[in-house]
Amino acid sequence: MLDFELPETPNLALRHEGSVLHVTFNRPAVRNAMSFAMVEEIIAVFDAIADSKTLRVVVLRGAGGHFCAGGDIRDMAAARMAAAPDVPGSPDDPMVIGNRKFGTMLSVIETAPQAVIAVLEGAVMGGGFGLACVADVSLAHADAKFRLPETSLGIPPAQIAAFIVRRVGLTQARRFAVTGGRLDGREAMRVGIAHEVYDDDEALEVGLAQTLAQIRRCAPGAVAVTKDLVISSLSENLEVLLDRAAREFALAIRGPEGQEGTRAFIEKRDPSWARDDA
Repeated sequence: MLDFELPETPNLALRHEGSVLHVTFNRPAVRNAMSFAMVEEIIAVFDAIADSKTLRVVVLRGAGGHFCAGGDIRDMAAARMAAAPDVPGSPDDPMVIGNRKFGTMLSVIETAPQAVIAVLEGAVMGGGFGLACVADVSLAHADAKFRLPETSLGIPPAQIAAFIVRRVGLTQARRFAVTGGRLDGREAMRVGIAHEVYDDDEALEVGLAQTLAQIRRCAPGAVAVTKDLVISSLSENLEVLLDRAAREFALAIRGPEGQEGTRAFIEKRDPSWARDDA
């Protein structure tokens, strides 16, 4: 029985298979460039599953052989012309509000309690580049084309920049900022954007299946807590974080997952969440 209700998503194709939700960016005519509407839909999907206890993995990918070509420039230009504020850049500037939504989208994906996998093919540009940087596991086709083209368009990668630094470090992020970040799948893995790279479509699908199998062996509650602790380590005081981590450990080992996991280890069997029907 589902413990979540998915929203209507004209720009996304959603497919639910057991504990996995496949989210496919579905604007292939524009290489899945993200309109403001599509960004809102992605946020709505992650908000809808935030409290789910049955959904364990979200797989992000794009339709038509491309992951995502970034923000929809035509959509942005239309918004810019439709509502010009008295003071550009003020809090009520529609472009400020719209651009900030991209950052909200990246944050809700990064902090989702589920494991998030990005399958990176074709164009991985701008906002798509940012999505690759917030996924827990990024699997890339060797021929994928990673680009950070914003500065060549006269704009900064405003909401993406911080997530790139968090993913690959300051020195690589600075290089991408001044060069447009042109990489293929292998270079993306070398610098830490992608975790695995595959030479062909079949190998990529095998890699995805193997990653899903690995995630299924990890307890979903423990995954959610671990993700939170890891991400919090970037901003939270270390001693405060270690105190919180100790409390989380005690709750976990005394809880149902900890009891089942340790019992399964002693009994030399798979824990309940690692079974094929889990």
